[in-house]
Amino acid sequence: MGNTNQSSIKGRGARIQPANRYLSVREEADLEQVAADSAYLNHRQRPPTIYQPDQSQSIVSENDSPDIQFRYSLNPYRGCSHGCSYCFARPTHEYLGLSAGLDFETRVMVKERAPELFRQWLARPQWKAEMISFSGVTDCYQPAEREFVLTRGCLAVAAECRQPIGVVTKNALVTRDLDHLRELAAYDAVSVSVSITTLDADLARKMEPRTSSPTARLAALQELNEAGIPTSVMVAPVIPGLNDSEIPAILEAARTVGTRRAAYLLLRLPGTVRPVFLDWLRGTLPTQAEKVESRIRSSRNGQLNDTTFGRRHRGTGPLAEQIAQTFQVFSRKLGFRQGSLVFNTRDFRPPMPTSGQLRLFP
Repeated sequence: MGNTNQSSIKGRGARIQPANRYLSVREEADLEQVAADSAYLNHRQRPPTIYQPDQSQSIVSENDSPDIQFRYSLNPYRGCSHGCSYCFARPTHEYLGLSAGLDFETRVMVKERAPELFRQWLARPQWKAEMISFSGVTDCYQPAEREFVLTRGCLAVAAECRQPIGVVTKNALVTRDLDHLRELAAYDAVSVSVSITTLDADLARKMEPRTSSPTARLAALQELNEAGIPTSVMVAPVIPGLNDSEIPAILEAARTVGTRRAAYLLLRLPGTVRPVFLDWLRGTLPTQAEKVESRIRSSRNGQLNDTTFGRRHRGTGPLAEQIAQTFQVFSRKLGFRQGSLVFNTRDFRPPMPTSGQLRLFP
């Protein structure tokens, strides 16, 4: 797909289709011949979300990044219609021959066998239980989940097996699954992290067009806390010059509804995320764009991104240090717990075979 700006696109985070770096051929839109076709042009303004079956034969991915606190993750979907312009997962769509721009949020791959594949993974004799993150890449509670219910199916498998799960989402739909989350919480085998980037509903709607509102996310945190589910708030990503000043208010709002843990991540702009985010920034917030871009560079040694382990999530320089200190000061002041949550793995039990045949050994 070509990198043609489509400023009239409605309801999406990306307005462009950056060229896929893995493809030698690119497609450019030529709209001159359809200039009088208002129906076609209106359709282009509001591209629908297309769901396609994903025939993956495995569901759990392994990573060895020293910057990430989990080794395994599970993602029922590829792509995400939440449409966050800054999403670090956008380049993964390029492996599928698609674009990290509009394709990422309008062409979502659905792993229809996710619960079955998860059951097979946990039944492996060599599996030694440790926490698996739901949403290590794309959001497992994105709008597709309302239709396909795959995350809930995987949670049911986890609850049956008492398999420790860490959920990361920015969608209030997570509260639908309180029954399974309570089952896991009874064995200290679950936590839910809700990402809140801003308390400004208008900014959230522009920056994350198809996610739950900030108010709905806070309400979800409150409902989870009241149900006894361990939670944390993720101030992520922190975008210097745009939402970094909101860190104290976000932490206070999350603490008010009972959240006990907090974390933050600095904005990352790897690969084709960069043109998507910058196009969104300049087109949506033109009067702020120059300042925001300058401050991003100030937190990255003059660059827009830094892939160095140990720095890519925190940045470098005085501005990055100021953001870190602000987060730390208000976290302590508000009484957020320090350190990572410890998951119970002792009570894990392999799933029962779906054939009904009992296991020979427990």
